[in-house]
Parts: sequence; structure tokens; C-alpha cells
Amino acid sequence: MIPDLLPLAADVDSISIAFEEGSLTTLKIVIGAILFGIALDTRLEDFALAARRPGTIAIGVVAQFLLLPALTFGLTLLLDVRSSVALGMILVACCPPGNVSNILTHRARGDVALSVSMTAVGNVLAIFAMPLNVAFWGALHPTGKAVLEDIELSAWDMLSEIALVIGLPFVAGITIARLWPVVAARAGKVVGPVAFLGLGAVIVVGVANNWSIFLDYIGVVVIAVFLHDALALLLGYGIAKATRLPDSSTRAMTFEVGIRNAGLGLLLVFTYFDGLGGMALVAAWWGIWDIIAGLAVAQWWRSRTTTRRSQEAAA
Repeated sequence: MIPDLLPLAADVDSISIAFEEGSLTTLKIVIGAILFGIALDTRLEDFALAARRPGTIAIGVVAQFLLLPALTFGLTLLLDVRSSVALGMILVACCPPGNVSNILTHRARGDVALSVSMTAVGNVLAIFAMPLNVAFWGALHPTGKAVLEDIELSAWDMLSEIALVIGLPFVAGITIARLWPVVAARAGKVVGPVAFLGLGAVIVVGVANNWSIFLDYIGVVVIAVFLHDALALLLGYGIAKATRLPDSSTRAMTFEVGIRNAGLGLLLVFTYFDGLGGMALVAAWWGIWDIIAGLAVAQWWRSRTTTRRSQEAAA
């Protein structure tokens, strides 16, 4: 831990980020809309495609729901972060991927079909895997477990919340896509981007309302989030390379593992953890930094592909 930040780090566990009830309701609607938008772009055929590539999907599932939480747990111990920061990192690691991963995969000229299939499968599995992962790794953490005991977090309570926010919009979206594909195609082009902008607006308003706290404590989580995000992206890339996936699939796997739906994590922080300082800061900053880092990686891959194609054309 950086010495100059020790006093602030000690205090971050005791602060609470203010979030009005109306804002929390808006956040729930926005997260539900994001999942609804993902479902509108999902077809039952995507699950059939996933079934035809069980090995690749299994690799992604293992990386997302087993390896990333475990490595995150180790990173929190290595960095010696405070309990609320550690729980925030664990919570984000347990979140499913969002539709941003599909956008970045497309931008990087990766395997979009694989990305969409993995996002669909990941979000369905997250309904059950996320609360169990948070409860398991949080209770195992030497300092984070005390916070969970004080809050008396129930994995079943979190399961019901996640099922409501993820499950219902997802089922509704897939149903519409199945019955009215033209409507779904048109709505999908609007719902996803609007919901994403809505999430950004909620985060901006939340930061503005807690500006002094944000300025005082953001330094406590910046390095942790930077390293955590890099770890997630490298895990996706590394496991794809280790299992010898094609280049386009490697790009998809990198973003499916590296991009997390931090907005969902933020919602759970305010629903179950009363806006606990370190957790809220980690989730909010991750939601911003993850997109910046993802865009940089996607652009680098896109530039490499363009250069290679130009060289091949010239030859």
C-alpha cells in the first residue's frame, strides 16, 4: 500500500457514498435496460452456437467464474487493500460481462458471434454463480469477512435481486427477439446505447453529488483498479493463447473475461452494502476505466489488423 495514502485508506472503510432512493431505482431500471438490450440482440440460436462450441465456452466460463475471482482474491492480499476495497474488487470480478464486450470485440475485428454467445451464457450463469462467488470469496477474505458478517449478507437475497435485474429483462428480451425479430432488431439499436448512456449519467450524477469524497479517496482505488483491470484482460488473453484459440476468438475471449458489468456491481453495493466507501469507489471507477482500457486494446488490435491487410494487399 502506498504510504501517503495510508490515513485515507484507513478511513475509506468508514465512509458511505450518498445515493438517493430515486437514483437507486433509476440505476435498477438502467441495469435492467442494459440486460434487456443484450437479450434483444440475442437469439436462441446463439445458445445453439454455444452448444456447438462447448470447449471454447467452457474455457470462458472457467476463466470468468472461477479463475478471475480467485486471482482477484490473491491480488487483494498482495496489494494489502482495505476490506471495503477488497470486497469491491471481488464483487466486480464476480459480475457478468456486459454488451460493451460485444462492441469492443467488433471494434477489434474479433469473433463477434463467439462474444455474443459467451455474453448470453455468462449472464444466465451469473444469476446463480455471482451471489455464491461473492459470498464464498468475501467470507474467505481475512478482513472482508467482518464486513459481510456485520451486514449479514445472504447469497439467496442477492440471488433474488440478480434474478430480478438480470433474469426478467433477459427473458423478456429473448422472447421479443423470438416472436418479433424485426421489432427486436430495431429496438436493440436504441435500447442498448440509451441504457449505456443512462448508466454513465447515473455514475456522473453520483460522483457529482459526492465530489469531495471522490476527490479525497479516489487515489486509494486508482492503482488497485488499474492492476485489477489489467489482470482481467490478461487472463482472458492468456487463457485463450494457452488453449490455442484462433486470433479472432482470442480477441473475443479477452474482452469477455476482461470487461465486467460494474454497473450491476454498483447497484448491489447500494442495495446491500449501504454505499460502503471502498466498494462504491471501486465499482464506479472500474466502470469508467474498464471502457477506456478496453477501447485502447480494441483500437490497437484494429490498427494491427488494418496494417497487416494493407501489407498483404501490397504484396
